[in-house]
Amino acid sequence: MTRVVRFHQHGGPEVLRIENVDLPRPGPGEVQIRVKALGLNRAEALLRAGTYIETPTLPSGLGLEAAGIVEAVGEEVGDFAPGDSVSVIPPQSMIRWPAYGERATYPAGLMVKHPPSLDWQTAAAVWMQYLTAYGALIDIARLRSGDHIVITAASSSVGLAAIQIANKVGATAIAVTRTSAKKQALLGVGAAHVVASAEEDLSACLNQIAGAQGVRVVFDAIGGPIFEPLTEAMSKGGTLIEYGGLSREATPFPLSTVLAKTLTLRGYLVHEITGDPAKLEVAKTFIVEGLQSGTLRPIIDRTFAFDQIVEAHRYLESNQQFGKIVVTI
Repeated sequence: MTRVVRFHQHGGPEVLRIENVDLPRPGPGEVQIRVKALGLNRAEALLRAGTYIETPTLPSGLGLEAAGIVEAVGEEVGDFAPGDSVSVIPPQSMIRWPAYGERATYPAGLMVKHPPSLDWQTAAAVWMQYLTAYGALIDIARLRSGDHIVITAASSSVGLAAIQIANKVGATAIAVTRTSAKKQALLGVGAAHVVASAEEDLSACLNQIAGAQGVRVVFDAIGGPIFEPLTEAMSKGGTLIEYGGLSREATPFPLSTVLAKTLTLRGYLVHEITGDPAKLEVAKTFIVEGLQSGTLRPIIDRTFAFDQIVEAHRYLESNQQFGKIVVTI
């Protein structure tokens, strides 16, 4: 029997339960790991609440990121063996491949032998944030040296990953956060500028920072009314990549600005990278090199024990964190 986290109804963190289940041995092409740490993501809270892009059959497991030790491999697996230390590329479906448990099973293609310098907590905090930011900034926007990029929800793990990737390629990272409470922390992790959207005129600040050149890339997790000042500060031919939608307010379509500046507004899911083996290999090489060189450094805000999974989800939804929330087993 294996302890796993499941929910039998949609709702708040309190619906999460730790239960004992029989976990089958890995099938052909699969790897089963003994989980040492989990990385938490907002997608998991959305699945639990019933508002995610997947609709689970209840009871359902959940979870997208894990790191641990290979315990068993199925037939046709040649790259991994029991005892290997691995971390997990987020799967296309967390319903099919849930991470929250003492053991978890995945396709071998989603396993990575991470750099040995990473501890379990850091290894579990790598792939979702860096793959999400890499896919938007490098694969789609082709971010390059000299560009100005605006990163909203900048204190989230993906926002911090985006700041680090921008710095890695020589772009100027402009972090947008709601209040100035996290300003110094954002500057400390490499943001060139920080704008507090609830305290400052966002459009005026961005125009002052970027000047006549304008902002070529916007990486936004919020949507809502912020679309208008963001697009006002963009350069002609710029690209806004939307990957979240945290705002509960309607998102206006800034038609005149989009037309005048020939802007591209694009929705984005990390599945565009994880679902394409060729793109995924290029992304993995970029990220592992960054981890080894130190230009990419996962920032962990707080660590919870497995038995504290409800408290961990409450903290996840508090918006207090700066970086990644990790659960250890």
